[in-house]
Amino acid sequence: MTPRETAAARIITVASGKGGVGKTWVSTTLSHLFASQGKRVLLFDGDLGLANVDIQLGLIPQVDLGQVLSGAIPLNKAITRFKAGSGGFDIISGQSGSGTLASLKKDKLIALGRDLVQLSQAYDLTIMDLGAGVETSVMTLCQSADRIIVVVTADPTSLTDAYAFIKINHMRSPKMNLAILVNMVEDRHEGKRTYATLKKVCENFLGFTPDYLGSVRRDSQVVDAIRHQKPLMQRHPKACAGEDMVEIAKRV
Repeated sequence: MTPRETAAARIITVASGKGGVGKTWVSTTLSHLFASQGKRVLLFDGDLGLANVDIQLGLIPQVDLGQVLSGAIPLNKAITRFKAGSGGFDIISGQSGSGTLASLKKDKLIALGRDLVQLSQAYDLTIMDLGAGVETSVMTLCQSADRIIVVVTADPTSLTDAYAFIKINHMRSPKMNLAILVNMVEDRHEGKRTYATLKKVCENFLGFTPDYLGSVRRDSQVVDAIRHQKPLMQRHPKACAGEDMVEIAKRV
């Protein structure tokens, strides 16, 4: 599979080199923001083994990706509706803690990607939340995307692992539209400095410049929203992290 040529990104993958950088929160927040604008949004939990989109949103899905991959149901029957006023959207939940899904063979991963591309035609936007790292399942599903958002923090290990992810993805898909989002910064200057570090390495060793979507400030209200299993903009509509995500959504 190669990146699909479309006028606008229909499938956006949210990925990271390491865990703990807020990737799933970014995915759920973007989904809620776009749905609040009246867009038809599908959030696909592609973290095959540590899926937690449903946990963050307080859902108990009756169907999930595990049933799809076992052949019990097709992908379009695995949809759970998340209702949040005008910001409701569809979700395909993963299956948390399933090592079987994380070790899927490549042909099944490719078939899953094809099914997701087909299903995405029914939506204005599909956001795919992938697992952290550079495992085969992550890199294969990335090939279904029109755009990849790599979530990083200022932590040196986050930057090192993000570069490893970007390098492998760039080698597989040199024309992929790839952008950086810096999460949990103290201020926007820290976000720009963090991006500049990653940008310099990509330019020097890979010969390309990733886009910069912006940064999200560290905000205790994000933790509160996750603890209460609610989207940030629903529980704390004036949170500073929410303001940052609104600006990032415009650039996406």
